[in-house]
This record gives sequence, C-alpha cells and structure tokens, in this order.
Amino acid sequence: DMAQASAKGYKGIGMEGFIASWYAKNQARDMAAYRSDARIVAANTAVGGTILDLAPGPGYLAIEIAKLGGYHVVGLDVSKTFVDIARQKAAEAGVQVDFQQGNASQMPFADDSFDLIVCRAAFKNFADPIGAINEMYRTLKLGGKGVIMDLNKDASPQELDEHVQGMHAGAVDTLFMRMVFRTMLIPRAYTGQSFAAMAGQSRFGACRVEARAIGLDVWLEKSAA
Repeated sequence: DMAQASAKGYKGIGMEGFIASWYAKNQARDMAAYRSDARIVAANTAVGGTILDLAPGPGYLAIEIAKLGGYHVVGLDVSKTFVDIARQKAAEAGVQVDFQQGNASQMPFADDSFDLIVCRAAFKNFADPIGAINEMYRTLKLGGKGVIMDLNKDASPQELDEHVQGMHAGAVDTLFMRMVFRTMLIPRAYTGQSFAAMAGQSRFGACRVEARAIGLDVWLEKSAA
C-alpha cells in the first residue's frame, strides 16, 4: 500500500471532485485563520520574495498572501480539482497566484527557487514526508525558511471539539467535521517529537517546533553549511 501511496503522492482518499468542493466550502468559514497565517508568512519573507504554498488545497492561504502585495506567490497541489478551484478563487479575488499541479516529494521547481515555503494543514497527508521535507530544502534559497503548519496529534478531544464548534458550521457539517478530525486527521497527524525526528533525518538536520491551539508550527531553515 505504501508503494501505491508514494506513486500517487498522498495517503488515504484523494481530495478530488465532490470531497474537494465540500472541503473548500467548509474551509472558507475559517478565513480569519488564513489571514492570520498569511501575516505570519509575510512577516518572515522580505518584500519582493517568492513564496510557495505547498499543497494549498482551495488556495485560500496563497490568495491571502497575494492580497498583502509585494510577493510572488506559487501554489503546488497534487489534486487537479483543487488547482482548478484555487485558480478560479484567485481570479475572483483579483490576485495573481501561479497554481500548478504536482507532487510534494518531486516538485517541478529548480533548486533555490523560494524565499519561504509554507505547508498548511496538508503535510500529514503526504505519502513520503521526509522526501517532501528534502524537496523543501532543495527548492529553498540559502537563508530561506520553511514552515509546516499542521494539526498536533497530541491535541485533546475537547480542544478539537472546541475548534470545530468555533467554525460555526451547520449541525450536519459540524458532526461530519468532528468525525473527519477524529477518524482521518488525528490518526495521520504528527507530534512535535515526530516532526523533530523527521527534520533530523532530513537535509535541514533540525527544526523549531512551536505549539499553538490544536496545531504546531514547524520552522525549518536552509542555513549555509
């Protein structure tokens, strides 16, 4: 199964068609969080820099970064449906983002392409996580930063419930989202220790893990050898 997962680039069901559209609709409720994360990304990137949103899904974070102005923003997702949705949403928002289809562990980009790479809420789905981290290293410029923003496997059921409630979805979507968190997302999520171990095995050699709410921010830096 791992060999098959590696070939398609992600674990579990792919985010295509209906599932992708449902996810896009529900995530749109969380726009304040995307804006806040966009500001974190911008604060760590010099104006004029090139930013990759890795596995952007419906593209909300990339679009919010582009709205801040002064950055060249690229998005790479394995799902054709998401690339289509993201391109449409960028056009509606009147911003320029270069959304492309491709695999996180075999990125179609040259070495030293990006000042910052962000991967939000998608890393846990990668079939080859260390391969993806090494690709982040390869495609970052010297001195560039990577940040993985994802779910903390150690988040408590109570914290997760509060997060889902805070999204103010309808009763059915709330129930479904709670199930998705418990049965699909948390089982795939990583702990801070797991991230540290993966970073240690990667070309980065180390990372800095910051906990916040139900998530973790994992910071990686491509420093001079």
